[in-house]
Amino acid sequence: MRVFESSDIRNLALIGHGHSGKTALASAMLFTAGATDRHLKPDEGNTITDFDEEEIARKLSITSAVAAFAWQKTKLNMIDTPGYNIFLNDTRAALAAADGVLTVLDGVAGIEVSTEKVWKFAAEFELPAGLIVNKLDRERSSFERVVEGIHETFGRSAVPVQLPIGSEKNFTGIIDLIRMRSWCYRAGGDGKGKEGDIPDSMKDAASAAHEALVEMVAEGNDELMEEFFATGTLPCEHIVSGLQEAVKQRRIFPILCAASVQNVGADLLMSFIAEIFPSPLQRPEMPASQDGKEIKKGIAPNEAPSVFVFKTSADPFAGRVSYFKVMSGVVKDDAHLTNVRSTTNERLAHIATPFGKTMQPVTELRAGDIGTVAKLKETLTGDTLCEKTNCVTFGAVHIPEPSIAYAISAKTRQDEDRLSTALAKILEEDQSLRFYRDPMTKEFLLAGNGQQHLEVVVSRLKRRYGVEVELKAPKIPYRETIRGTARVQGRHKKQTGGHGQFGDCWIRIEPLPRGEKFQFVNDIFGGAIPKQYIPAVEKGILEAAEQGFLAGYPVTDFKVTLDDGSYHDVDSSEMAFKLAGRKAFRAAMQQAKPGLLEPIMQVEVETPAEFAGDLMSDFNGRRGRISGMDLKGNVQTIRAQVPMAEMLNYQNDLISKTQGRASFHMEFDHYDYVPGPQADKIIAAAKAHMQLEDEE
Repeated sequence: MRVFESSDIRNLALIGHGHSGKTALASAMLFTAGATDRHLKPDEGNTITDFDEEEIARKLSITSAVAAFAWQKTKLNMIDTPGYNIFLNDTRAALAAADGVLTVLDGVAGIEVSTEKVWKFAAEFELPAGLIVNKLDRERSSFERVVEGIHETFGRSAVPVQLPIGSEKNFTGIIDLIRMRSWCYRAGGDGKGKEGDIPDSMKDAASAAHEALVEMVAEGNDELMEEFFATGTLPCEHIVSGLQEAVKQRRIFPILCAASVQNVGADLLMSFIAEIFPSPLQRPEMPASQDGKEIKKGIAPNEAPSVFVFKTSADPFAGRVSYFKVMSGVVKDDAHLTNVRSTTNERLAHIATPFGKTMQPVTELRAGDIGTVAKLKETLTGDTLCEKTNCVTFGAVHIPEPSIAYAISAKTRQDEDRLSTALAKILEEDQSLRFYRDPMTKEFLLAGNGQQHLEVVVSRLKRRYGVEVELKAPKIPYRETIRGTARVQGRHKKQTGGHGQFGDCWIRIEPLPRGEKFQFVNDIFGGAIPKQYIPAVEKGILEAAEQGFLAGYPVTDFKVTLDDGSYHDVDSSEMAFKLAGRKAFRAAMQQAKPGLLEPIMQVEVETPAEFAGDLMSDFNGRRGRISGMDLKGNVQTIRAQVPMAEMLNYQNDLISKTQGRASFHMEFDHYDYVPGPQADKIIAAAKAHMQLEDEE
């Protein structure tokens, strides 16, 4: 592929709800532009942008993929992004490289939950946005109904620039409302429509829609408004220039139409992108920092070269592959740039433009273009590479913390040896994952955005690296505490010949506010216990507290005051006083009304309003407390506090209750008492487990 100037590049992301047809639409554009020799379809498992083995097996996009191709005199870097809720973090990260978005809507389903989420992502990045009503050849599809839903959700700034000719299986053409011409297509053809006049049956509807478009274009421009009032319309070239400016300013969101599987409208869509959407030079400035100061920085073709890495993939053969956007200057093959974060000098050997999983080598890339390079040493997603004379760091995309964690363990010793290396590579690729050891339960946990997300990781570990692991629900980190107070003696005395063992202490134990953990107060007067033995008493208490009293869970939120005791000049030692402290703690727990605590999670669910009632009832059944609700459009946000033990299988239940249209996030909030009946079961199960371990 030849080198394109910055002004001739368009970086556009296809965003939208899962199964709205983004991948099929990208495939239709690639075929129509001549980048592929046939129209590849997602259900055939061979599309350019869904190439990962997991994507093919599950028939959905899991990670963002880029395909670069030429249309007319423009280079399009098309970014096909995931639409399924649990993979949307990858969509958010990919938008750092986009200069505009096209939101793909299902012509039957219309606005869905993920549609509104990704639309918000585009707003966060201040990206020009359009909407395309896809699958208009399907039964029960309706362009008018979807446009009505768009206006209800996104407002009147969304305006059609095209109208469909026919509907459902009779959808065979498109009216261009800018030039007032029609384009007819042959289903399953080469995607290039035949131009003609607007059918008589649609002239009135097209005229009304054209007038509405012209009014919207003129509304935000004083010169165009004067011209519109004087003549009652605008010439085509003024509509185009006015629409270019309005789209760039996010004042107008154009609505287009297509049927991706039958390849209807791909050519008009690409021409519209090339003509109306802005080049990288016109992109809103991005947050950056220079010399410790926060600044805003746009694409700068005349400065020293710099690149921003927006995605990393782990290829078992090519190694680490970095996807980058050229932020300034010209990056030539075999360039040497410095990683601002790690200060490492990186050699960009064999730069290329991405085409799905294949890379097309190039000699150089201009500012605003997207490229790839393999085997960078220290560079990860979110890093900036630049020449030392032009060190600007571009802000990395914020990825929310994972919503759910599972315990992970290797199946065999051989798998265990290779697990950490394989996981490290996958963690480089997916920033929304976390891998850590729970200090409370001692388990290794893998945290992600949902059960299916983690299942994908497990499958990749096996397919790519030959590592087999098991996922299981994590242990609940219960805690024990006290409700009452007690004052007890802990006395350890043992005579075994020669020096004996003697330690004697009196402690007062009382509860602390939740979250205060532990306090130790030395209230000894008159040398009843020598100073050198007091830390041993505290250590003995802490060791006993770690082993628990009711069910073997650590005791927390209590205060111990050491106020009396006695010692022996010869037989006393640190060990004796540590054992005395342990005995005192166990005696105190018997009198201090011990209780069991469980972790309470703060849960936030986003769901279509129609499911809100069922989900709130479900929370009540999970011993949850609703703490707040918000309604925006058709999306209901429910906030609740729910015990962790009741949330282990929530992902699957939420999918089944909402047909996969809702999503949730949860994080630890606080500990609270387990109700009596549940506490009795937990304590009995823990004691049975401990007895079994003792017998073994």
